[in-house]
Amino acid sequence: MPSILETFDELFREAFVNIGYPEELGGVQESSRGSAPYQCNGAMRAAGISKKQGKHITPSDVALSVIEKLQDHPMINKLEIGGPGFINIYPSIIYLRERASELLLDENYGIKQEPPLSVIIDYGGANVAKPMHVGHLRSAVIGESIKRILRAQGHNVIGDVHMGDWGLQMGHLISELRIEQPSLSYFDGDITSGFPDTSPVTMDDLARLYPQASVAAKNNHERMELSRIATAELQSGRPGYRALLEHFISVSVAALKVGYGKLGVEFDLWKGEACVDPLIPEMIKELKLKKITEEDNGALIIRVQEEDDKLEIPPVMLLASSGAVLYHTTDMATLVDRKETNKPDRIIYVVDQRQALHFEQVFRAASKAGWFHPDQLYHVGFGTMNGKDGKPFKTREGGVLRLEDLLDIMNASAKNRLEESGIGISFDSKERSEIARKVGLAALKFADLQNQRLTNYTFDPVRFTSFEGKTGPYLLYAVVRIKSILRKAASASIDFDDKNIELSHSSEKELLIALDAFGRSTSNAASKYLPHILCDHVYRVAQAFSRFYADCPILSEDTPRHLQSSRLSLAKLTLLQLEMGLYMLGIEAPERM
Repeated sequence: MPSILETFDELFREAFVNIGYPEELGGVQESSRGSAPYQCNGAMRAAGISKKQGKHITPSDVALSVIEKLQDHPMINKLEIGGPGFINIYPSIIYLRERASELLLDENYGIKQEPPLSVIIDYGGANVAKPMHVGHLRSAVIGESIKRILRAQGHNVIGDVHMGDWGLQMGHLISELRIEQPSLSYFDGDITSGFPDTSPVTMDDLARLYPQASVAAKNNHERMELSRIATAELQSGRPGYRALLEHFISVSVAALKVGYGKLGVEFDLWKGEACVDPLIPEMIKELKLKKITEEDNGALIIRVQEEDDKLEIPPVMLLASSGAVLYHTTDMATLVDRKETNKPDRIIYVVDQRQALHFEQVFRAASKAGWFHPDQLYHVGFGTMNGKDGKPFKTREGGVLRLEDLLDIMNASAKNRLEESGIGISFDSKERSEIARKVGLAALKFADLQNQRLTNYTFDPVRFTSFEGKTGPYLLYAVVRIKSILRKAASASIDFDDKNIELSHSSEKELLIALDAFGRSTSNAASKYLPHILCDHVYRVAQAFSRFYADCPILSEDTPRHLQSSRLSLAKLTLLQLEMGLYMLGIEAPERM
């Protein structure tokens, strides 16, 4: 069902055509001035067209002609001319009430359902054997939100963690483990099967072994050579090393599921670079047969530079001169795997904007190979979360902050804020702790998502956890307040009719008009992969509800029963939409605070 704005947009476009002007001049938008909720600004451009044709017609003349066509329409209460020719649009109360009832009964909350596409979102990127850190936050939070927004539109969306589980880092781990435990069967070249089912290492072991090996190899050529040899033998298929890799992956995935789970992030696929290694030889053969590869100083490349490029785009490196595969190679092989296994209509990579050139190269190579059309592959880049020094956020010692520690910081800040506010002071410690967790996580996620994703922002837990202003806790409080109202109404046996919303006060009308924009905001956020558009909407709705709550008593004894029913229905509609909006942002609200 069309929104109020969409309905008026269609009416005014038709009216402009009927008086002899291009359809696009009739576009309607939400008003940025005055008391009218909507406006049409095409009269001035229309007068300009008439002037070029030698006609002396003013913007007001055009506006009056449009008003004459539409002033008796049942969906319109009043039309008036403002300024040099703006048409201010006031919907009729009957139409607003009908729209309110439609939204309440709409199981999709006003979100337009699209023809379903098969979409893969690559938004993890955590590495095997390494603890999750602050650098994994934005990809996880933004990717999860985009996944949920697209699913809400009816698309079939698969989330893929795409772990880093290949290359020199695995060689570091294998060689370091061999130094510490040389008697393990994995290092006996004569043993090719029957390896233990239980991993010889824990996640704590891996977190220790990798930096230990990396530092040692950096300062010692012979130690680095051990890692390189182990990497080469792993990639050539040495059974013991492949068995170790499986252990590394299994142990790491278990830890990653806990880490991502604390963020409320879920994946459908837990694949990594290693799983596509078997596809690489055939892929190389295919690309050679298509004559899009060439040798360059012993390396195998695909040139992707185009004549109209203003900047140099380096070639894709399929094989190094040593024969080793590179990041381009595994990403190309991943596209082959996804094409053959999932047959997606679209693949979205939610990865740091600093990787933009890499994805441009890979996408161009995939297009030259005929695997995907350029419009099927998208890189959704993002900026960094910075410290107060304006640089990517780190610990006081200058190291990378673990994600778990970041969540602890937010949790502590949320607890302090709740204690200062006296919120939940009468609840038991378990419930207060759970509320603090949800408040801290909502604060962190909303602070991240409300920014246009390409911008950087500064980590500030005190500001993020405020219950005032454009913050996650402010939104949670709005949800909890509505839940409390509805519980009180139920305990007082106050029934309300979802089909009867009266909208007698201006604050009620403003709230409905804010709610009416949900579908449009969701569509814009989905089409542009910009969750901040949805953040803007839910914040606007929460603000509009706050004004409504202040201006329109709901459960007061002085409020007539028919108004109680109407306002409870409007509160219920607001709650449904806020909860759905927060769900798409990956945010969960408590039942009470």
